Amino acid sequence: MKIDVIAVDIDGTITDHKRRICISAIKAIRKAEEKNIPVILVTGNVITYAYATAVLIGCSGGIVCENGGVIFKEGQNNDQIQILTDKNHVNKANKYLTNKLGEKLKKIFSNDNHYRKSEIVYYKEDISKEIIEENLKDFDDFDKIEVYDSGFALHLTDKRVNKGSSLKYLCNKNNINIKNLMAIGDSENDIEFLKVAGFKVAVANADNQLKKNSDYICQKSYGNGVKEAIDKFVL
Repeated sequence: MKIDVIAVDIDGTITDHKRRICISAIKAIRKAEEKNIPVILVTGNVITYAYATAVLIGCSGGIVCENGGVIFKEGQNNDQIQILTDKNHVNKANKYLTNKLGEKLKKIFSNDNHYRKSEIVYYKEDISKEIIEENLKDFDDFDKIEVYDSGFALHLTDKRVNKGSSLKYLCNKNNINIKNLMAIGDSENDIEFLKVAGFKVAVANADNQLKKNSDYICQKSYGNGVKEAIDKFVL
């Protein structure tokens, strides 16, 4: 297939297990950009983090962040972020959890939550996705909430958006045929955006469920896997 654009996750995909960016991924992405293949960053991170990463690497395709809650592309929407959902259900769920778990939840409340426009994040210290979901099961709007484990943190998000739905929205705005898009990821919150892509790639360190939804599984992990996929299918 002809690949016209690349969408790639950040944490655990172009970064290693310590969240250090892989030089091999930077070089491969820049080579793709030099061949006029734009790269979109699709991440659970906040826009400030994602935008800085895009600028420093040289990604021109735009950004999907907060697991689909926010998108951004330079030159569009008056250079302002676009928030694709409100935070009402997420705030209510967080309040419900705080009443149940108290100090335990407050201690793992992510430092970057005051930047987040659509979701709330908890550090994975002494808590799991299963514990969060168990304590939310009696929450009235539980059916409107999704809990993602990114491998680095737990994300409380609105079910109305995800990485896949927002990637499709960004592609439609830019007349990109998503069937000609190669998506690369590593964790469970990447499954939705791999599903909508024409060609799906999992790095070697990826979640097993994501590998099952992939067309190609890299031999190499993290940024070296990204380089492998870009070299093999794009360059």
